[in-house]
Amino acid sequence: GKRCLVIDSRNHIGGNCYTEHIEGICVHKYGPHIFHTDDDRIWAYVQRFGSFHRYLHAPVANFRGELFSLPFNMWTFRQLWGVTTPTEALERLARARLPRDDMSNVEGWALANLGEEIYEKFIRGYTLKQWQKEPRELPASIVKRLPVRFSYDNSYFDDRYQGIPVDGYTQLIRRMLHGIEVQLDCDFFADRAHWMSLGGRLVFTGRIDQFYDYRFGELAYRSLRFASETVEVQNYQGVAQMNYTAAEVPYTRIVEHKHFGVREAPVSIITREYPQKWTRAEIPFYPVNDALNEALAGRYRSLASAEQQVIFGGRLAEYRYYDMHQVIAAALSMVNRHLKSKTTAESVGYTI
Repeated sequence: GKRCLVIDSRNHIGGNCYTEHIEGICVHKYGPHIFHTDDDRIWAYVQRFGSFHRYLHAPVANFRGELFSLPFNMWTFRQLWGVTTPTEALERLARARLPRDDMSNVEGWALANLGEEIYEKFIRGYTLKQWQKEPRELPASIVKRLPVRFSYDNSYFDDRYQGIPVDGYTQLIRRMLHGIEVQLDCDFFADRAHWMSLGGRLVFTGRIDQFYDYRFGELAYRSLRFASETVEVQNYQGVAQMNYTAAEVPYTRIVEHKHFGVREAPVSIITREYPQKWTRAEIPFYPVNDALNEALAGRYRSLASAEQQVIFGGRLAEYRYYDMHQVIAAALSMVNRHLKSKTTAESVGYTI
């Protein structure tokens, strides 16, 4: 019963999930997005808008030409140390661990739980590239996201439901927006008063510090640069994602898009991802959730919590590292809360 207007500063819908078809291949233009969830409700929700390929993410790590299975599992330990049983792997890992007093940062946690060899081959160089900070300056939560298994299961996620939309995220999101007015190439901040006047409620998914005119200072982000090319081979690297973990390799990974779905195309499309410093002219991809930025974000969140007309949601507006299923869960919960407090007689609803 609500009327909705969606405005987007880009020239396409879908944000960083945007996909397009090139040479018959569905290309993830802003990096790979693998949908995964254990929540029946979330899975049922996305299924309303499109069918999914069954895809299990199993990236490969490349350290100076040595290839390893990711995430850490028995195949990884076999490749590292020649062990074949979980008991052998646990014993070898126990000997490798280096006790640390401070495990609140990436370096301390990794050395204490995984040891120096794994830290050097898989974590240190990759972290330096991605964040342009020493691992000891970053919160341990960054590396804790990596699963460690003592089985030969090399799928990255444990969730019951995993996949990628058959015809891409753009089509799925287009179906979500059916019947909703959408305006692209719209800069909210270029005419803020106008957009704020249109709806009874604004759902804001941009940068929270920008919304408040950087009142307390600017939050930090990391950005990415993507270099894609069409290669005249049917299969370039044999896997959807290969991570390059050595610091001297300028890109963090190569994505071969056809491995996410249909593989019949006679050519392949690959994308190299280069981490880069974020500026206001770039797309912010990752919040830098170190202690300094978390304290600053907390001050902005306090302002946001007092807003009556504005709802803040998503990675940028909440300054949190969200996966897609987490964003959907948060959005559905937020909608339920706010719609319950409003009558359905309102003719004007939400500007997003």
